[in-house]
Amino acid sequence: MSTAPTPTSSLTSAVPHQLVQEGRAPRLLDVRTPGEFRTAHIPGSYNVPLSTLREHRAELLAHLDEDVVLVCRSGQRAAQAEKALSEAGLSNLRVLEGGIVAWETAGAPVNRGPERWDMERQVRLVAGSIVLATGLVGVLVPGAHLIGTAVGAGLTYAALSNSCAMGVLLSKLPYNRGPRPDIRTVIAELRSAP
Repeated sequence: MSTAPTPTSSLTSAVPHQLVQEGRAPRLLDVRTPGEFRTAHIPGSYNVPLSTLREHRAELLAHLDEDVVLVCRSGQRAAQAEKALSEAGLSNLRVLEGGIVAWETAGAPVNRGPERWDMERQVRLVAGSIVLATGLVGVLVPGAHLIGTAVGAGLTYAALSNSCAMGVLLSKLPYNRGPRPDIRTVIAELRSAP
């Protein structure tokens, strides 16, 4: 089995796991929210939420000169981060296929903090609650069910566009934000890393 990343834009968790074990880990940028990162993250990874990465990608470029592996929950946000960094001129990027979920499933090490619901689960709860509530209220109030229909349309669009407006809104809640990583601190950590 090869120990170097392949020239494709994604890689399975086995490659970075082996490199971490050998002490040759690539830069691991976790683009999830600070709350998600605190719940579970790959040892040695840096938390640069997707919104922060997009906003400060030019500043990050100078400090990402070796192979970079982008991590999120399942790979979707990491793919968006890859696109943003590629557009800024970085070419040494890979996305961890299956994200932190695949990493944990493979039995790779994870640093754990206080347990929180991941963003996908929060979106399912809010969307399902809205549909349920408007369906029940619709029995008494004609037309209320249309709110649930609108939520369904939004979820369909989210699936087709690989984006989620509800997830973006939920990520702004204090529960999910926590202390926002300061870009200067992240850059200092990237500079000081071996």
